[in-house]
Amino acid sequence: MKKTITQFSRLFVGILFIISGLIKLNDPLGFSYKLDEYFSEPVFNMPFFVPYSLAIALFLVILEVVLGVMLLIGYKSKLTIWLLLLLIIKFTFLTFYSAYYDVVKDCGCFGDALHLTPWQSFSKDIVLLFFILILFFNKKLIKPLFANNVQNILVLTSIALCAFMGYWVINHLPLKDFRPYKVGTNIRTDMSIPDNAPKSVVEMVFIYKVNGVDKEFTEKDLMSLPAGATFVDRKDKVIVQGYLPPIHDFKLDLEGQDNTDLVLSKEKALLVVAYDLVKANPEAMQKLDKLYKDASAKGYYVAVLTGSSNDVVESSKKKYGLSFDFLSCDATALKTIERANPSFVILNYGTIKQKVHYNDINDLNL
Repeated sequence: MKKTITQFSRLFVGILFIISGLIKLNDPLGFSYKLDEYFSEPVFNMPFFVPYSLAIALFLVILEVVLGVMLLIGYKSKLTIWLLLLLIIKFTFLTFYSAYYDVVKDCGCFGDALHLTPWQSFSKDIVLLFFILILFFNKKLIKPLFANNVQNILVLTSIALCAFMGYWVINHLPLKDFRPYKVGTNIRTDMSIPDNAPKSVVEMVFIYKVNGVDKEFTEKDLMSLPAGATFVDRKDKVIVQGYLPPIHDFKLDLEGQDNTDLVLSKEKALLVVAYDLVKANPEAMQKLDKLYKDASAKGYYVAVLTGSSNDVVESSKKKYGLSFDFLSCDATALKTIERANPSFVILNYGTIKQKVHYNDINDLNL
């Protein structure tokens, strides 16, 4: 019985770690954005780690996959199980902290393929911790499946393949796009809310300074505020989240005017997605003027979508000699469309026909 439970735990933990790691390895930049949330001020306030988020993300996801492989083939079982235990303790702490303090809404455990609430993520880690503890107390039952030379080759091969996959998806596109803006998506349709969709329940919270301390009050409390309370701010607290469409933050502004419908109504539209113009690849930006002329000659409406400020936009226009529209959009939404900065998206009446990394600009089907 003990052996059966141990071998089941071995398969369950190994396969789950491989699946979880591969999904995140398919989009390491997306996982690095999630790490940025943990490093930010509302959570752990460790901004000095932010420049290294991508490197940390790649290390963690490759480690996940390789540990899963090592467990399944029984490679150095004591070391493998110790590393798994340390990793799951770290993950369990992070997911508990996120859930209890409500600071990170999605841990990113399975990337964009499967979104879990903070408490669901914590529960998943508790289950994994349970099975890893079974393995920890029964390490002697984990035997290698192959000879040492074969084991070494399999582990080194898994490391090499993971490293290559990480390099490929960072410099091109994810092998599988799980995001709301995948090819074939009609943006207008995925922004719509059905008439019978459940509505959010929102409570207004008022913040007053009382004796030098900011305190929160509900609308019912306003009739009995402490003497000398001074109004500071008001925020909306979501009690029950209603229906949220797959795409809910796509809004394109041109000099304060909403141009979203205009862009989505175009038969041919080429959108250059550059969430941060300062960090945009300069070689790709230098090709935009020629791309604009070629696309315009074929009847395309061309625009840059960016989250950068007006000053940065004007500076970029001057630097690269660009004269077409620069539309403002939320930077987080733009990162969701595509990770590359810049990337290229072709729309047909709001339907995404093609997405291309700046390294593959010659593959655009204009």
